[in-house]
Amino acid sequence: MAGNSQEYISHHLTNLTYGKLPAGYVRKNADGTETELTTDTWTMATSGKEAQDMGFMAFHVDSLGWSLAMGILFAWLFRKAAKSATSGVPGKLQNVVETVVEFVDNTVKETFHGRNPLVAPLALTIFVWVFLMNSLKWVPVDIIPGIAHAAGLPFFKIVPTADPNGTLGLSLGVFLLIIFYSIKVKGVGGFAKELSLTPFNHPIAIPFNLFLEVLGLLTKPLSLALRLFGNMYAGEVVFILIALLPFYLQWVLNVPWAIFHILVIPLQAFIFMVLTIVYLSQAHEDH
Repeated sequence: MAGNSQEYISHHLTNLTYGKLPAGYVRKNADGTETELTTDTWTMATSGKEAQDMGFMAFHVDSLGWSLAMGILFAWLFRKAAKSATSGVPGKLQNVVETVVEFVDNTVKETFHGRNPLVAPLALTIFVWVFLMNSLKWVPVDIIPGIAHAAGLPFFKIVPTADPNGTLGLSLGVFLLIIFYSIKVKGVGGFAKELSLTPFNHPIAIPFNLFLEVLGLLTKPLSLALRLFGNMYAGEVVFILIALLPFYLQWVLNVPWAIFHILVIPLQAFIFMVLTIVYLSQAHEDH
């Protein structure tokens, strides 16, 4: 795969990026030569610098692909369980699905204090989808990137939640729902009043209140995204570092770390779900 430890780590921790390089951009080729682009070119980045130079409109193809694949797997599994559901002795898949649904439903009932039929399905989707994306960490660290390297891809990551773009995308969706329901439940005036007159209900304190409340509002999606990303990325780095050790040491360290992630992977999905429910519950509270 990669020629040395630095290249190996870079290959595993850099996303497969597709974006636009401007006309006049000088690309460095694998043989050491350089090529100047004559037109704006949409292409795959061949280095970390190229991925950075592509800017905001670049796409992380691997994160998007695996996120979509796990979403399709989630929908297929639950649809299959629903179609084969029976009132008699349930199968293994039906048992698992019913357990997950009941667990999420109970969590919503205990945590969410408003009335909204969207929250429970949203919580279920978040929990299962994030769990499935996190669970890709259980795949041995060299298998999928090794296949990608053999296919000629310069970089490849398979854990979407180890990509800050993936976790920020999820949290941004939750943030938009928070804003939407805050305005829907309280009205534009009520929402503005909550931001400007909380915690100190006095006109002179409005600038201070706005600073605190807007800052607190913005930290909600950041806390969701960075908590999940930080845990998944750190775990991925440890797996990669273990893979650099001699073979006889890899199993000694890799197995306990993988077992530890049996707890970490569902726990991070649960935390993301619970925080989403809590934030939406706060958005429905009309003081």
